[in-house]
Amino acid sequence: MATAAIIVAAGRGTRAGGGLPKQFRPLAGRRVIDWTLDAFANVDHRVLVLASEDHDAWQIFGKTGLILAPGGADRAGSVRNGLDALAAVAPGKVLIHDAARPCVSQEVIASVIDALDHHDGAAPGLPVTDALWTGTKGLVTGTRDRSGLYAAQTPQGFRYDALYAAHKSHPGGAADDVQVARDAGLDVAIVPGHADNLKITTPEDFARAEHILRGQMDIRLGNGFDVHRFGEGDHVTLCGVAVPNGRGLQGHSDADVGMHAVTDAIFGALADGDIGQHFPPSDPQWKGAESHIFLRHAVSLAGERGYRITHVDVTMICERPKIGPHAQAMRAAMAEIMGLELGQVSVKATTSERLGFTGREEGIAAIATATLVKP
Repeated sequence: MATAAIIVAAGRGTRAGGGLPKQFRPLAGRRVIDWTLDAFANVDHRVLVLASEDHDAWQIFGKTGLILAPGGADRAGSVRNGLDALAAVAPGKVLIHDAARPCVSQEVIASVIDALDHHDGAAPGLPVTDALWTGTKGLVTGTRDRSGLYAAQTPQGFRYDALYAAHKSHPGGAADDVQVARDAGLDVAIVPGHADNLKITTPEDFARAEHILRGQMDIRLGNGFDVHRFGEGDHVTLCGVAVPNGRGLQGHSDADVGMHAVTDAIFGALADGDIGQHFPPSDPQWKGAESHIFLRHAVSLAGERGYRITHVDVTMICERPKIGPHAQAMRAAMAEIMGLELGQVSVKATTSERLGFTGREEGIAAIATATLVKP
């Protein structure tokens, strides 16, 4: 039975401040919406409901394979549009989730999905544990019994056909999809929520969400260093770009010192040896091999282990050739090989002030740093 998730991201979120709708504001190195979408990466279909005026978001997310739907006049209208967008695939189960809840755990999501095997609907909730007051003009006017009260969270899950029919017949004014479902006579189970599954509403919530997300992240830094001596040739290959030069670089492969350093930096971040262990120079099959083979392997290995490469920085140390005129081409080549944006790749150079083997123009050295993140 296929499961779909509708991420409601059409609101303006003005109480959160910041000048942007809260779902598009930065949070722990990414945008709020990126964290939320990633939390539902394992469902079969994802629908993102966006406001019509968010033109940039429509353009960006339109290239990602997500199903896009326009926001409605209110939350219920946005959910209804999301349900409409799923009509062609008609999933068995559907989850409705607020884009402003980026800290939702896989355990909460799984609990909701599993509960739908036995109920029309299911939603996470937290039992209310604090005393409840009523108040007027800053003064306590009474108390309320908290027995049986829960703080509602999302995702709220339902059998798709049942929720779709409930929305079509509902007169409007519901607080959430649970109310829509219950007004249609559907049973909705309560599954355990989590205190970290907060909804970002005020500026202070960003600090709390950042703390939660950074606590969940596994951030790795790796460094790499490589050296190749000059020999015969009329060019050098650096970071995937052939640069004219009076001498070439010697090595078992194509001697791309920059790409080798970056590859070793990734292996270092993974704590998985170095390029020589993965591609032994004693193995004749790597004689003269292009270094992008090594780099693609390292990138693939990082992905298989759940890491995302967020940034690489490589510095060439040499007197010549001059790196500056070719740095942009090198960045572009590396970004293409690694599947990164240009702004995530840094290529630069320095000299050793005529000191040492690089100063004597006997060869080129490179150092690199790679940053890997597992959400």
